[in-house]
Amino acid sequence: MIRPALIREFENLLGSGSVMSQETDRHAYSYDSAMVEKVVPGLVLRPDNADLLGDVIRLCNENRLPVTVRGSGTNLSGGTIPAGENSVVLLTNAMNRILEINAQDLYARVEPGVITAQFAARVAEKGLFYPPDPGSQAVSTLGGNVAENAGGLRGLKYGVTENYVMGMNFFDPRGELIKTGAKTVKCVTGFNLKSLMIGSEGTLGVFRDIILKLIPPPQASQAMLAVFDSVDAASETVSAIIAEKIVPCTLEFLDNFTIRSVEAFRGAGLPTDAMALLLIEVDGHPAQVDEEAEKVTAICRQHGAGSVRKASDAMERDSIWQARRDALPALSRQRPTTVLEDATVPRSKIPDMVRAINGLAQKYDLSIGTFGHAGDGNLHPTFLTDRRDETEFGRVEKAIDELFEIALALGGTLSGEHGIGTAKSRYMEQETGPGTIRLSRAIKKCLDPENILNPDKIIGGSK
Repeated sequence: MIRPALIREFENLLGSGSVMSQETDRHAYSYDSAMVEKVVPGLVLRPDNADLLGDVIRLCNENRLPVTVRGSGTNLSGGTIPAGENSVVLLTNAMNRILEINAQDLYARVEPGVITAQFAARVAEKGLFYPPDPGSQAVSTLGGNVAENAGGLRGLKYGVTENYVMGMNFFDPRGELIKTGAKTVKCVTGFNLKSLMIGSEGTLGVFRDIILKLIPPPQASQAMLAVFDSVDAASETVSAIIAEKIVPCTLEFLDNFTIRSVEAFRGAGLPTDAMALLLIEVDGHPAQVDEEAEKVTAICRQHGAGSVRKASDAMERDSIWQARRDALPALSRQRPTTVLEDATVPRSKIPDMVRAINGLAQKYDLSIGTFGHAGDGNLHPTFLTDRRDETEFGRVEKAIDELFEIALALGGTLSGEHGIGTAKSRYMEQETGPGTIRLSRAIKKCLDPENILNPDKIIGGSK
């Protein structure tokens, strides 16, 4: 346990209201959205002043207290699970100021605790656009997005979080402030520490503030819903659209199980007899949008779509995308345990991956709802189970092992956007090889010799 004298030192630094030492308070930060064991931390700190972060981290380092940084806790890979009763959870959600939105130079500067959707809305008020839109954007924080290199529905055309990070200030494990990147379009000053920090899951540093690129919004858009009576036909249509050199803003897939779940959850008017749906949106110049919408409609029909419905207005468009965002909550309400995966394959392998997932459901007698970002190969097979049923959950674990093997065999990756954390760390060497693990551990040990920042995540033990 953490010494009372050290707790008082944190209280003197941050104020007693920012230090949580009672077990009932600490228990709330013992888990995230991944299916991994809970771990109650010894202390929870919630600074509201980013300037104090360096002092907090220095104090933790001097006292060998492992630190796990946490935003909203939406992590899906165990990345925000604390290191034990002698560890600290450092909350960033009180450091939530948008420091600057610069419409002339197209950037913004934010603290790590800013909510993603709120930031995007503020940017839109200025007539600008911040494209990354993770499924948890209503509650996720920008610091968490950067730490996980979060994706989202618009990743196919606009890229993911790393494509919008221009620079940052962060504290190293000793509490020293490190500057990397800039507000300029170009910056090649020194080592590219910015890119090293993106996706590092809190293992190398703690963000103080982040500089994000903004872009002009598209002038027009058109959302469409294509209905298929065959999963194969829908998944093959995805490859056909990309092969025609059309890059939609979004290209999402829902299978029949997910469609029926969403309809029961929301009553969105989805066709429950469809075996699969593609939710597609093209955007850009109005003439380009019209042309691409017609081409996409034709491709869908050529590949077996029974119907293609275009959204007639913004309300119908929003209804289509709300149905997609409802996929996970709609599936989650059906069984006590939900295991959401995000193994990703090259886009041309989507049909193979969809068939493989359906094969796993049959082989292991499991309920799996599949949805996700089909346009960039990032599907989300969602296993519905009950962890208390050891026999069934054992089948789930075997199916997931096989899922990763299939994804890697197809030239894919373990994670497209959810990260590695603790949930997938044991698979890392299978994808990257032992040399990559050794080098990653060497970098971690060099930058964090006391191993205090989110220890044992991604690459396992580093000492």
